[in-house]
Amino acid sequence: MKKSLSLICTLSLAAALLAGCTGGTETTGTTAAATTVAETTAAPAETDPPSPETSGEGETDSKEENASVVNVIALKGPTAMGMVKFMEDADEESAMDHTYNFTIAASIDQVTPKLVQGQADIGAVPANMASVLFNNTDGGVKVLAVNTLGVLYIVENGETIRSVEDLRGKTIYASGKGATPEYGLNYILSQNGIDPAADVTIEWKSEHTECLAAVTASENGIAMLPQPFVTTAQSKVETIRTALDLSQEWDKLQEGQESPSAMITGVVVARTEFIEENPEAVADFMTRYKESVDYVNNNVEQAAELVGKYDIVPAAVAVKAIPECNITYIDGEEMKEKLSGYLDSLYQQNPAAVGGALPADEFYFVP
Repeated sequence: MKKSLSLICTLSLAAALLAGCTGGTETTGTTAAATTVAETTAAPAETDPPSPETSGEGETDSKEENASVVNVIALKGPTAMGMVKFMEDADEESAMDHTYNFTIAASIDQVTPKLVQGQADIGAVPANMASVLFNNTDGGVKVLAVNTLGVLYIVENGETIRSVEDLRGKTIYASGKGATPEYGLNYILSQNGIDPAADVTIEWKSEHTECLAAVTASENGIAMLPQPFVTTAQSKVETIRTALDLSQEWDKLQEGQESPSAMITGVVVARTEFIEENPEAVADFMTRYKESVDYVNNNVEQAAELVGKYDIVPAAVAVKAIPECNITYIDGEEMKEKLSGYLDSLYQQNPAAVGGALPADEFYFVP
């Protein structure tokens, strides 16, 4: 028990330092299938009976004998947006072979303990945190898929930035020091011949709102911000312009590489024990999740309404942000190639960012 508590404390501390782009001040949403973190029971979730709210009267009897109860947790923001059609289907019990219970959390330190304790079976987490979890639980989780590519953008209160080179000599306001935003920005700058310590001035703020305030108060002010906060900021300050998509800048650096990586914000992980004991449920989850991501990307207005329904971000923000959030679904060997390269770039800057070591091949779930 002491070891478990120690591990949870370690992961919570790592989460606070490494999680990256999702704010932790928002409250969690509550629906029949998406419950608040506070409402999740303390006992291991797989032993709990399905609640009437999520399973419906008599639903358990209608499911196959090998049906599983699958408890899924995701962070507010882009990592949860791709799940909203899946969540709606689970609410409506539309031909589900398994019972899915969804939880939307406000911060990563609400997610990791539930995965460690077995109260959540599948979780959408920052890419580097997945590696930290793997290393600190002796392989207790595996990555099923990449679900969000880079969501970081350089924005400007002006018209001076058209390329990475234009950042040379400038001041950049940013949040996420010691976390993936810093490592991603450093990689892009250094690979373009710009020394992050000498050729630019990066002023680190504790919150995105502080960055926005600094940018709007400065002529030609520059900041690094994530989606959907960029869209929210632009709705409030008309002069804020998206200057650079850091995902596109990362991709440019991969041209000609034998094993190209990608800037990755979020992944979906599952507990190794759950994968081994419930292979059919895992396969069903992956199929339905991919379908949900496709729906969100191809039906933006309808998806935005669902994003608002599940209190992830307001629908008016979501309809503009979804096309810029790089919501995706990448599994198998392609997932392994892109994610391993991304984690290596973080490891080269700070091994602690990935849990002290690059994860072994067993980290990547490749059926």
